[in-house]
Amino acid sequence: MTAVSAAQPEPAAIDSPKPSVPEGQKKTSVASRLVTLTGHWAVRLGLVVVALLWLMPTAGLLSSSLRSPEDISLSGWWEIFDFNSSFPWVLDASQFSTVNYDALLTNDVVTNSLFTTMMITVPSTVTVVVIGALAGYAFAWLDFPGRDWFFLLVVGLLVVPVQVALIPIAKLFNALGLFETTAGVVIFHTAFGLPFAIFLLRNFFGEIPRELLEAARLDGAGEVRLFTRVVMPLGGPAIASLGIFQFLWVWNDMLVALIFADSGNPPITVALQQQVRQFGNNIDVLAPGAFVSMIIPLIVFFAFQRQFVSGMMAGAVK
Repeated sequence: MTAVSAAQPEPAAIDSPKPSVPEGQKKTSVASRLVTLTGHWAVRLGLVVVALLWLMPTAGLLSSSLRSPEDISLSGWWEIFDFNSSFPWVLDASQFSTVNYDALLTNDVVTNSLFTTMMITVPSTVTVVVIGALAGYAFAWLDFPGRDWFFLLVVGLLVVPVQVALIPIAKLFNALGLFETTAGVVIFHTAFGLPFAIFLLRNFFGEIPRELLEAARLDGAGEVRLFTRVVMPLGGPAIASLGIFQFLWVWNDMLVALIFADSGNPPITVALQQQVRQFGNNIDVLAPGAFVSMIIPLIVFFAFQRQFVSGMMAGAVK
């Protein structure tokens, strides 16, 4: 017998598994590292450029408010820098003066308008925050007939522009004796600020864990105590954000104040508009007045900056 040798296939080579490299220890090329580093610096540089461009009008307003009317009429605000010196340029302190602010503080129209603006802004902000917080809690945690339909009505009011309601409300206020009064302006700002306040606070209060409220109810807390001791402290960031939005909107408003405010005692925005001369801008009065009117909202914003950021980030992350 002849032995027939069958061709045996060679065994396939078994690849040994490669050790896995942890995600944090993966090597990156020099090019990718360079792109990442350059991207970070490019973003930072871009943010710095945007910030400088954003602050340039404010710097120009401040420098104009500190220059005499003669210097303002002769050259631009950037002339406060001595460009003949080496970079960084130094300020020419000889151009700075407090004459404009002295004239502003002795201007009864502007000083009275600041008080009028405060009398309009503070009640409008406090009323919107209080009523908005109560209504937001009711829409979030109280069961009553037609709750969802009423909330949809509130959401629908968000899209109503102010300009549409000016003439009807002017006629209504004239009939009620509220036209050209501080109370009429406060009521107008409160009415148009409430839809956004209710919408914002209802959504924020709705994120509070139900178990927390149920535990407080088991401890004997009623709705009033539950609202003041549990909901309000937890809703502090959202309430602060709402207060800042409402304060800035009312303080900087000119359209409503121009129509509904007392023309003999107007808010600061209307008072500054009335300071415009017939043949040119009264820049020596407008610049310091505008800067003073801008300082108060900035103080309010920076005072509640931490609460404002917390309110904006609420719900973004778990």
